[in-house]
Amino acid sequence: MKEYFSLIISAILVNNFVLSRILGICPFLGVSRSIRTSAGMGAAVIFVMTLAGLLTSAINIFLLIPYNIAYLRTLVFILAIAGLVQIVEVLLQRFSEPLYQALGIYLPLITTNCAVLGSAIICADEGYSLMRSTVFCCASAVGFALALLLFASLRERLELSKVPECLQGTPISLITAGLLAMAFLGFAGLGG
Repeated sequence: MKEYFSLIISAILVNNFVLSRILGICPFLGVSRSIRTSAGMGAAVIFVMTLAGLLTSAINIFLLIPYNIAYLRTLVFILAIAGLVQIVEVLLQRFSEPLYQALGIYLPLITTNCAVLGSAIICADEGYSLMRSTVFCCASAVGFALALLLFASLRERLELSKVPECLQGTPISLITAGLLAMAFLGFAGLGG
């Protein structure tokens, strides 16, 4: 149990995908203009990344390693994640229209989110079990969502502030992201 707690804290705070591993930067910068859109994207990433971690780990453990075709890992993982997102989208549209509408464009965008593929590859490289992969991917997704929400709230706050004209837009966003990453560095050593 302590092992999983350490893994969760590490994935959420210490080795945050966006702020430490620099994965998922495109949605981090593109979607974080408002807290509402960030919350939608964060929820979609948590849902899909957890399922993708379970699926890709199962593929790795039961197909790629036994048949000695681990060199196809990246290609197979990309196809599995894209297929999973499509299946989830169809199922949500059919059985849960309100949730499908709430996720909107964010669900298809997750197919191109490198954090999802990155988490699957990390699990495979580290040789994680199915349970450990699922926990790691879920915690990493929560860390991604946390960073996204914090950054969105800071950006909304900056909209109300008097920012010098030369720093408005992308420059102040990058400075803010850097300061947020430095704040997360304070958690180094917590996750083991």
